[in-house]
This record gives sequence, structure tokens and C-alpha cells, in this order.
Amino acid sequence: MKRELPAREFALLIAMLTAMAAMAIDAMLPALGEIGSELGVVRENNRQLVISALFLGLALGQIVYGPLSDRFGRKPGMYIGLGLFVLGCLLSMAAWSYPVMLAGRFLQGIGAAGPRIVCLALVRDRYEGREMARVMSFIFAVFVIVPTVAPALGQVILLVSGWRAIFGALLAFAATALMWFAIRQPETLTPERRVPLSIGPLAAAVGEVGGSRRAVGYTVATGLVFGGFLGYLNSAQQIFQEQYQLGSLFPLFFAVLSLAFAAASYLNGHLVIRHGMRKLAVRSLMALCLLSAGFLVVLVQMPGEAPLWSFMAWGGAAFFCLGVVFGNVNALAMEPFGHIAGIAAALIGSFTTLLSMLLGGLIGQFYDGTLIPLVGGFAFLGLASLGAMSWAGGGRKPEQQLSAP
Repeated sequence: MKRELPAREFALLIAMLTAMAAMAIDAMLPALGEIGSELGVVRENNRQLVISALFLGLALGQIVYGPLSDRFGRKPGMYIGLGLFVLGCLLSMAAWSYPVMLAGRFLQGIGAAGPRIVCLALVRDRYEGREMARVMSFIFAVFVIVPTVAPALGQVILLVSGWRAIFGALLAFAATALMWFAIRQPETLTPERRVPLSIGPLAAAVGEVGGSRRAVGYTVATGLVFGGFLGYLNSAQQIFQEQYQLGSLFPLFFAVLSLAFAAASYLNGHLVIRHGMRKLAVRSLMALCLLSAGFLVVLVQMPGEAPLWSFMAWGGAAFFCLGVVFGNVNALAMEPFGHIAGIAAALIGSFTTLLSMLLGGLIGQFYDGTLIPLVGGFAFLGLASLGAMSWAGGGRKPEQQLSAP
């Protein structure tokens, strides 16, 4: 039996695997205009479906991988997911029409759901409580480096070879991660801990997760606040390249905002042991709501277009807050389910992704050449997320109240 991976290598491997969906999203952003033109997309906001199709596959696919990983182990689920991701890359690369492109992206999303769910279960197999939140924050900090470089990589490939070559790069990324995982990562789910793949245990697990006020509240909170971020991803190319006319400089400005995520996640990994997950998440959400509501008031009263510097200032502060929120709230939702980590990760991840995809897609479709739909979405969804967390707090166990504000 293989020895357990060193903590740093484990974190880097999990971050790379988790980042697969982010790479598939962000590397494509500079190419949305060319993809739309070549494949006959008439309405500009419909280019965003290249992003939404992947998230739809990601949301639906997660339901499958959880039960599979709890029954057969973590590694088979990872292999299936990476294989489907590669097939999606090949289909998108060969796309001759926009529907075929969207089908390939949907398949990529189903494939990327495997690493996403299995990685959460792997982390939960090794860690729990505040230590789990700390590890998740460090993983997220490494993971967020991907959005800082992926658009630049996509832009370079676009200039040299065209948008189809971007899918070749994604395929190479997946193959590298697959080899590293297969060679170095041992199986973490021992045979005696595996859950039979039958209706009874599955229904019991679904009932346990769905009946937990804590899990439901924090899952909804995550989906709400992540919906604002997906609204940003959907409209980022239009905001930077069309509204502000930044052209090939788009990846640079996108990277600056992504670094705010990484910095917050790294800092959170140090602070969460001392202050607790819930306290940090609540205070960060409050700051996000105040920042977004204040900027929204300014935008509504401002004649003409908001200066680029004002958007970057708000975005940097808002994304810093989100970087603190994500790792903590997701860990809060997962913490009670170490005995069914795969199924719990699937249910929580699937619902979170589906909710955020719908909300983010709605924000993106409302894009009208101004920042008002995006900033307003952040303010409203942040407030709603605070409400969900407040409701979830009523269902905490006594020993979990130590981390409350």
C-alpha cells in the first residue's frame, strides 16, 4: 500500500485537479468573441453559454461521482472524470457548429465534476474541523493562481494558433494531472468504510444531508454568493474587452482581481484556526454587502461610464472578501459528514453549482454595457447569503458553537 502523500504535495495535487474546471473556463474567456463569430452566434450575450454549458455539466455530474467514490473508492471516480473531460476537449476542438461546441463543453463539465467531488472527499478523508478549513484555504490559494494565468495562456494560444488549440492545451493539462494522481496518490477509502451502491444507503445519506439545517443553510449560502462570482465570469470578457476596450490586456486585469482571491485564501488559512470558520465568513460577507451596496449607489448616480480604476478597486475588495468566504462556508457544510464524504460532497457541490449557475447566468444575461447588473447582483446575493447563514446557525451542534461570532 502506498504511503500517504506529504501535506504540501497533497495540497498541490488537489489544487491542480480542482483547478481543472477553472482552467477550462478562464482559458476560454479571451476566445469567446472569436468562437461566437466563427460558429455563427448572433446575440452577444449568448457567447456566455460556452461558460454556462460547462457549469451545467459540472452541476449534474457531481451527483454521480459521490456515490461511486463512496462505493468503489476515490481513484476510479477520478479516472472516469478525467477521461470524460478529455473526450469533451476533443469534441469542442472539432466543433463545426455552436450546438456541438456547447455539447463538448457540457461533457467537459461532467468530466470536471469527478475531480471536484473526489478531491473534496480526499480532503475530508484526511482532515476535519478547522484543520480541514485551513487545508482547503491553502488548496484554494494555489487553485486561484490558475485564473491569474489561464486567460493569458488562452490569449497567447489565440494569437498563435486560434481558439481550437486552447482545447489541446486543456487536454495536456488533464493528462499531466492524471499521471501525477495515478502514480503518487494512494487510495484513501479503505474497503471497510465503503458504502454499498443500493437505494437504501443512498436514500439514507440523501435524507441525512437534506435533513441537516446546517448543511442546507451553508450550501444555499455558498450557492448564492458564488452566483455573483459566476455573473462576473460570464460578463468579464464583455466588461474588459468591449466596455473598457482593453483588448489583449484583458488577461492582465483579470489576473489582478484573481490575485485578491489568492491572497485572501492564504490569509484565511492562518486566521481560521484562531477565529473560526463562521466568524470569518460572516464578517467577510458583511463587508462584501456594504462594499457592493455603496458602489451600486455611486454607479446609479454617476453620469456616464464608471472609470476602470473604480471597478478594479471594488473588484479587488469584493473578491478578497469572497476568498475568505468560500473555503470556510464549504467546509462548514461538509464538516458533519465524514462518514459519507463522497455522497455529501456530491449533493452539496451539485446544488451549489446549479444554484450559482442559474443566478450567475441571469446576471450575465442582464449585462447591458454597464456595471449595474453585476454590482447589484453581488449586493443582493451577498445579503441573501448572510440570511442563509443566519438560518443555518440555528442548527449547529453545541460543540460547533465555539466558532460562532
